[in-house]
Amino acid sequence: MRYSVFAGGKRLRPILVLAAAKAVGGSTDKVMPVACALELIHAYSLVHDDLPAMDNDDFRRGRPTNHRVYGEAMAILAGDALLTLAFELIARCGESNPAEAVNRVTLEIAQAAGSRGLIGGQVVDILSENQHIEAEVLEYIHRHKTGALFRAAVRSGAILGGAAGNQLEALTTYAEQMGLAFQIKDDLLDIEGDEVKIGKPVGSDVKNQKVTYRLFTAWKKPGKWPPRLPGKPLMR
Repeated sequence: MRYSVFAGGKRLRPILVLAAAKAVGGSTDKVMPVACALELIHAYSLVHDDLPAMDNDDFRRGRPTNHRVYGEAMAILAGDALLTLAFELIARCGESNPAEAVNRVTLEIAQAAGSRGLIGGQVVDILSENQHIEAEVLEYIHRHKTGALFRAAVRSGAILGGAAGNQLEALTTYAEQMGLAFQIKDDLLDIEGDEVKIGKPVGSDVKNQKVTYRLFTAWKKPGKWPPRLPGKPLMR
């Protein structure tokens, strides 16, 4: 567990929790357990994502992946334990936050981490390998597999910070668009990134025959970049 959590990383999800709480006038101290919980969930997802049954990656954040060091069985158990510990931390928020707000946040994060969020996106991602898919399917994958935790992080911080309805709506829109932008950048780094700087091998998406924004636009409209999803611009 410690091997993966303390391996470095950008800590974007916990930062978003803290920033959202601060933006609406809330206490960052009171949301710190939830911020940590989001990082644990992210770490668990990476441990499982790197497994041979998923992306079969050997390096993450500049060093061997969890299963390469401790074996597949221990990596699976470590991921499971990280997810469980995350919800233990969320439950402890009830000591310093209103019970109703903690209940809302628990639901937000559970949905983001489960079949309606991260897991659901991963399922469709796996089923779409080596397939020509439509833009709506690609957007679904990235809104769920990547964007769901961004959305939950921002909304959780805002809810515990006491956000008004219009504030929560605006922050939700921001989080959703940021999640998509982050995924586009990640897709590009998998093609053009420096392995030393990003801490993992490039070309993993191609190796696993995954559809990315860059590959999608190459299929549909060669030379057209960046993509625009149906109905609205990617960023507002």
